Amino acid sequence: MDSFGYVTYAEAYAALCVLSKMTEPALEVAAVDFAYGPQMPAVLQGYSARVAKGSVFAILGPNGRGKTTLLKLLLGALEPVRGRIRVQGRLAFVPQLFQVSFPFRVLDMVIMGRARQIGLFSLPSKADEAAAFDALARLGLADLAERSFDELSGGQRQLVVFARALASGADILVLDEPTSALDLKNQGIVLEWIARLRDEGLTVLFTTHHPHHAHAVADDALLMFGQHDYACGPVDAVLTEANLLRLYGVSLRQVAFEHDGEALVSLVPVHRGLRRAPVAG
Repeated sequence: MDSFGYVTYAEAYAALCVLSKMTEPALEVAAVDFAYGPQMPAVLQGYSARVAKGSVFAILGPNGRGKTTLLKLLLGALEPVRGRIRVQGRLAFVPQLFQVSFPFRVLDMVIMGRARQIGLFSLPSKADEAAAFDALARLGLADLAERSFDELSGGQRQLVVFARALASGADILVLDEPTSALDLKNQGIVLEWIARLRDEGLTVLFTTHHPHHAHAVADDALLMFGQHDYACGPVDAVLTEANLLRLYGVSLRQVAFEHDGEALVSLVPVHRGLRRAPVAG
């Protein structure tokens, strides 16, 4: 401040720079078009989205609507026909199902996430092993380091693949349906870790067929209605009953309830008249 107590130009400019860095997106999709060939129909037309740093972003849509195509565009495996995709950080991809044909140790599975740092013809260093072990410890999995990956439960495997992504040094995690094929308990564990990683400053983007998962953990969401028809924004504004009926053709209701003294809201699909009426005794 100057002698009169006013903020100087230099101080205001510095504050503006800090604010700009805080609001810079981790991922930005700007008017993206994509088709798999010149004569092929467009999969995406004019799609735009902004994923804030340190946030959780959910992508929802029925099968065949383009979710996987969009992930491939974000990861750089495909190039848009038009528009721009900007990534501010290092991406790591966590696939939907991760199967291995060899009984690798859990620690070895996580070390594989260090492939970029290790190089093609080099062996992992002590630093690589330490980074892998730290990633396991971060997720509370240190005691599994010597176990065989193929002996783990589905939820444990998914978290080990999370650790593998963290060991890579990524600050943006891209998850393809991370709770698919998991039971209810393990679904909850994965959602809790998505929230924790966000709270630790990571950016998490995931696809899902479960609107209640997006409602529970995401800050923003993208609903893919069609090739050029979508809704994107804060979860409370986007995951409305009307939008979800339009997206899935199934009615969902927002239900408010109290659990362990906490007021909660979730989304519940409505399937009417499917149970057989009880027979009067």
